[in-house]
Amino acid sequence: MAQRIVVDPLNRIEGHLKIEVMVDGGKVVDAKSSGVLYRGIETILVGRDPRDAQQITQRICGVCPTAHATAATFNLDNAFGIQPPKNGRILRNLIFGADHLMDHILHFYHLSALDYVKGPDASPFIPRYEGDYRLPAAVNQKVVEHYIQALDIRKKAHEMAAIFGGKMPHTVGIVPGGSSENVDAQKIINFRSRLKELISFIDNVYIPDVLTIAEYYKDYFDIGRGCQNLMSYGSFPQKEDGSERFFKAGIYINGQEQELNPEKITEHLKYSWFDDANSQKHPREGVTAPKPGKDGAYSWMKAPRYDGHPMEVGPLARMWIAGEKKIRGLGEKAFSVLGRHLARALETSRIAHAMEEWINELEPGKPTHTPFEIPKESEGMGLTEAPRGALGHWIKIKNYKIANYQAVVPTTWNASPRDDNGVLGPIEQALIGTPVRDPENPIEVARVVRAFDPCLACAVHLFTPGQDLGKFKIY
Repeated sequence: MAQRIVVDPLNRIEGHLKIEVMVDGGKVVDAKSSGVLYRGIETILVGRDPRDAQQITQRICGVCPTAHATAATFNLDNAFGIQPPKNGRILRNLIFGADHLMDHILHFYHLSALDYVKGPDASPFIPRYEGDYRLPAAVNQKVVEHYIQALDIRKKAHEMAAIFGGKMPHTVGIVPGGSSENVDAQKIINFRSRLKELISFIDNVYIPDVLTIAEYYKDYFDIGRGCQNLMSYGSFPQKEDGSERFFKAGIYINGQEQELNPEKITEHLKYSWFDDANSQKHPREGVTAPKPGKDGAYSWMKAPRYDGHPMEVGPLARMWIAGEKKIRGLGEKAFSVLGRHLARALETSRIAHAMEEWINELEPGKPTHTPFEIPKESEGMGLTEAPRGALGHWIKIKNYKIANYQAVVPTTWNASPRDDNGVLGPIEQALIGTPVRDPENPIEVARVVRAFDPCLACAVHLFTPGQDLGKFKIY
């Protein structure tokens, strides 16, 4: 008889995710992924000045706010009919690139590595799932030391983003029309010196650590296949009109490559706590109408689909679509827990080295911003790649105000519930077949889910000092 295992909340991710699996014969035979917090940012935006979107949507996430600043800014550029000058485009890429470096290092060392590396029996390394920790003691200790070193490296990446972004985590440097920051020689020097440290850490510590873990956990190249459909919106524009991007846009469905057509995106609602009357609409026509307690529903995430298909998004999708040889060379094993970790590490290096070239293209003293006027009525779309995957914003403007705003974020793609046809989301599919040795310590389930780098409701949280916030069971 199948055994039900519930992990709620799954910790060491960004936000609050509930994972429920049925285990039979030592393997997962069914899975549900549930977002348990309502977001509601779209509702807050209605009736506001369109320029507020670039700032307010950053509050969707406290870890990847620059991704929302970028998507919102592309969205507003599109709605306003403007494009940034060269310096503005490059500054946006440098700020966003610094955030990618910080985020990927955060994900590996501070969110995922402890699934494979056993830390000391002290906080913050305990409590933890007990499992098959396989690294020899000396190797294990070295990676734990890198865990500590990565804290300082992440700080330097945030400092890089703040040099051109004004502040972090919520940047003011990425705005419609370009950037609010100016370019001068001292800022370039400060940025470049930190970037060299990041590159050294990524190439000499991060990537070798991922390869070391891959050597001892080879079976995780065969765990977590998922839907094997991949999507990338493309990111880091290389031209001011956005027509050419460092990571190209593309689709990979059923083994076939296709060009991206954003008109094929819809959101299914049958298993989400939203009104079914709005199901299968394109995000441009999307409606945020919560319906808590709806029969059969089990998530606050909608189920986005591309041409009716669930799609995995994130570094694996970007590296596969970009034709990265070390990922394509893995074949089917790329669609796995370790394939996702390796893709993320390789991508981190590619972005960092590209930033070395981008910063040399800045022109001190030249404009960074294009003036604009808000149209009385317009529509826009902003597509980019957050560190953890495809991120899209859509806006409708009427009488100079926001009439509708919709954001479809990466984890909504990866951690979606079943769609209207009952098809499981990518993480749900990746969990099927996962071996679980000990139902009391389902570390294998955590390894599969964390490899996707879920990010759900991470935001600015307010509380009253002294108030009991509740009690949580930490896994």
